[in-house]
Amino acid sequence: MNDVKVGTASWTDKSLLASGWYPKEASSAEERLRFYAEQFPLVEVDSTYYFPPSEKNSELWAERTPKDFTFNIKMFSLLTKHPTKPNALYKEIQVPDGKKNVYLDDLDPRDVDLVWERFLSALQPLHDAGKLGALLLQFPPWFTIARRNKDYIIECAKRCAPYRICVELRNETWMEERNRAETIEFLEGHGLPYVAVDMPQGFKSSIPPVTLVTAELAVVRFHGRNAADWESGSVQKRFKYLYNEKELKEWVPKITAMAAEAKETHILMNNCYQDYAQRNAKELAGLLTR
Repeated sequence: MNDVKVGTASWTDKSLLASGWYPKEASSAEERLRFYAEQFPLVEVDSTYYFPPSEKNSELWAERTPKDFTFNIKMFSLLTKHPTKPNALYKEIQVPDGKKNVYLDDLDPRDVDLVWERFLSALQPLHDAGKLGALLLQFPPWFTIARRNKDYIIECAKRCAPYRICVELRNETWMEERNRAETIEFLEGHGLPYVAVDMPQGFKSSIPPVTLVTAELAVVRFHGRNAADWESGSVQKRFKYLYNEKELKEWVPKITAMAAEAKETHILMNNCYQDYAQRNAKELAGLLTR
């Protein structure tokens, strides 16, 4: 197989810290990141979805991890057309009065440009250190297959260049049988990595576990299979799912095939409840090695 990295989507969530996964001596942010990086070669930064990163944090992340460690960054909610809390925006941004949630279309285009510029600039230390993997663009469930949405994905890729992006789609229309070939052609035509997912089925946001390699980078994200709580509104409940060995083994030939086709493959466990993601990431990495 070509380069395959396995990691988790976060290393700092509260339930993980309370689970006992970190040794007692790893009591600071620096010590926890160093410990995590001894266990895995890859992590996805989830906090950047809620609040833009700072250049100082990027510098510290780069300093505290080994030379070959990789950070994937989840794109800021505003820039993937999700609702965003006004207090998450830069102070210079003019927010319309009375807005509890701000959307991209609520802002002046100049302010939108500023958010893009500052978000991407903050990642420069990771890029300079060779540790910036890809920016995850996880679009909302109402982001359907449409020309305007394809155009926006292309715009995001251009804005992010030379950083890489990967695209996670969460509306069923993209992967319906009648549209699947169109989606694949679109992503391949623009060299955009598709994010394959393992997740509960039967919801509007459900995407089937289709394994596609549409660019040099292949990505798989495991969200768990907790269908009962998928639309509960609770992040903790939604991702409370521990994969068993049989379920992980099902993915081994799929990942192996993807890795044979891609130049680089990122596998991320997003079942972030207590230490479930870390346990499953270790187990899957072991299965892939064997």
